[in-house]
Amino acid sequence: MKHFLSLADLTSEQLSGLLDLAIHLKEQWKAGGNPPLLQNKTLAMVFTKPSLRTRVSFDMAMLHLGGQALYLSPNEISLGQRESVADVARVLSRYVDSIMARVFGHRDVLELAQYSRVPVINGLSDYTHPCQGLADLLTIREKFGTLTGLKLAYIGDGNNVANSLIFGAALSGMSFSIASPAGFEIRGDVVSKAKTLAVKTGATLYFAHDPAEAVRDADAIYTDVWTSMGQEAETQKRLELFSPRYQINSALVSKAKRQAIVLHCLPAHRGQEITDEVADGTHSALWDQAENRMHAQKAILVQLLAPDYARSVSSAKPKASAGKAGTSGRPRPSVVKATKPARRAKKTAPKKKRSA
Repeated sequence: MKHFLSLADLTSEQLSGLLDLAIHLKEQWKAGGNPPLLQNKTLAMVFTKPSLRTRVSFDMAMLHLGGQALYLSPNEISLGQRESVADVARVLSRYVDSIMARVFGHRDVLELAQYSRVPVINGLSDYTHPCQGLADLLTIREKFGTLTGLKLAYIGDGNNVANSLIFGAALSGMSFSIASPAGFEIRGDVVSKAKTLAVKTGATLYFAHDPAEAVRDADAIYTDVWTSMGQEAETQKRLELFSPRYQINSALVSKAKRQAIVLHCLPAHRGQEITDEVADGTHSALWDQAENRMHAQKAILVQLLAPDYARSVSSAKPKASAGKAGTSGRPRPSVVKATKPARRAKKTAPKKKRSA
C-alpha cells in the first residue's frame, strides 16, 4: 500500500489487516503504551478545512508512536493558490516522511499523491473520508466481534462519509442500507464501484428513501450533518428537506435491533440529525468511535511507514476476511436492491457533498 486515499483502493484482506493492526496497537496503548515504531519519522498535516478529530488524532498517533507531526494551516500553505498542488507535493516530500491532507476537492489529494515521493493519506475530501470509515468499521467490529453479515444503516445525506461506509461495508461482507431524500443519494459512480466490491464479498446493498425501512433490523445506525462545511448557503433548504423525517431519534432507533449501536462522525448538530436522547443514550457509541480515530490513524501510519512491523502483526494472526480476524468469511450471494423511488432518483445526478 503506497498511499491511503480511499477504502475502495483496498482489498478485503488489506482492510482486514488494517483493522487487526488497529486493534493490536490499541491494546498495546491501553496496556502501557506503543513502542517507538515511527521514531525519527515526520508527518506533514495539510489542512484546507479545519478539524478537531483529524488534527488531534493524527498528532497524538505520531506522538504515541515516537514520531512528530507538523500542522500546516490553510493560511500557511494556500494549497493550489499561492503554490500549485504539484509543487507543494514535490517540496513537502523532500522534508517529511508522509503527508496527510484534509481538503475540499478530491483532485487535490490525487495530485498530491501523484507528485509526492512519500505516502499521502486522505484526511478527508469531498469524495471520501477513508480515515473516518476505518475508525467506524473498527468500532462496529469491537462491539460485535465481526463485520461479516451485520447490517449497517446510514440515514441522511449521501456524502463523502456515506461513500466511505458503502465501500467499507462492501469490502467486509456486510449488509448496507441507506435512506436519503431524493436528489441527495450516493453518487452513481460510487454505487457502481460498491456493487463491484460487493460481488466479491457477498455484501448486500439496499437503497431507499424511507428511514424506517433502512434501519429495520440494523445492527448499527449511522448519521452525519445535513449541511456540511462549504454548504452553508443551502442550510435552510436542507433543513426543510431532511427535518424531521431523517432525524435519528428514539422512535427510529427502536426499529433496529435491540442491541444496535448509533454512530456519528461528529461534530453533531444536536436537535437536527440526532437528538440529545440518542447521542447520550445507551445505544450511543459516539465517544468510542471518536477515540478510535486515533487508533485507526496509528494503523494507517504504521502500515505506510513501518510495513515490516505491520506484516509481523498480520503473520501472527490466522488469515481473515475484513469481517473478522481468524475466519475465512465465506462469501454469500451478492444482492443489490433498490426501492422504486431510488431508481427514479438516479436520473438526476446528485450534487457533491462534503462532511465537516
